[in-house]
Amino acid sequence: MRVVILCSNPYSETGCAVAARLAQVGYAPFGALTLASWDRSTLLRKVGQWGLRDSIHYAAAKLAPGKGTNGKQVLNPYLEKALQHGDEIFRGLREVGRAHGFPVVTCGDQNSPRSLAQLKKWSPDLAVFTGGNILRDEVLKIPRLGVLNSHLALLPEIRGMSSPEWSLLCGVPLGITIHFMDSDLDTGPILLRREFAGGDDCDSLTDLRNRMIAEGIELLAEAVAGLDRGTLSAVPQAEPEADRQFFVMHERLKAVATRRLKNGRLNSVAGRCDG
Repeated sequence: MRVVILCSNPYSETGCAVAARLAQVGYAPFGALTLASWDRSTLLRKVGQWGLRDSIHYAAAKLAPGKGTNGKQVLNPYLEKALQHGDEIFRGLREVGRAHGFPVVTCGDQNSPRSLAQLKKWSPDLAVFTGGNILRDEVLKIPRLGVLNSHLALLPEIRGMSSPEWSLLCGVPLGITIHFMDSDLDTGPILLRREFAGGDDCDSLTDLRNRMIAEGIELLAEAVAGLDRGTLSAVPQAEPEADRQFFVMHERLKAVATRRLKNGRLNSVAGRCDG
């Protein structure tokens, strides 16, 4: 199966881990299409998701690793196994590409004519989205099977941004959904939908998100293998009771979500999005 990676930047830890993990299980990417390191849209999105301080910390850590780390600093510790390559840690998508024999192409926009031409040249069966632009139909239609995404919440209940936090606030069980992308937000057919059982072991929202990202990568690998073997097929999403889309959560609401995480109140207020 020809798999390509769509990535937000060459130093995306999640993008590197997805590519490396797929290679580990026998599905080395055929190519990777990534935005530039300092793409404006990606930076604005990260600031919106993480805040300015954490975004600066991430960029500094990726581009200037601390002394004494021997290049082994991993911001998400749960990705270290996927990023491990011999005695080294993959620190960029090009390193993964050199190790597993696939090209990495940088673009200014994943929807641009140049990007479309590159994807058509690769002729993928499947694309795996790890971040970048909002994809248009022209991109989504190029892979024979479609474009896969790992969403850090159960669909269709929690669509949009800050999905683990909104799951906590709304009393929806934490979960991960592997789905095909379509022209709307988080509405495409579902391949895998699993509740996340590790919430009680998390001591912060950052720890929760990191653990869920790592589990989402494992589910992506499972989904790719299932599609290749013909043991998985996508099913349309059930209609939600209310067609809601969630946006970046305010810090005050994050504090409420954090309290619920620490107090173990993960399912005690099902259906409510209040404090």
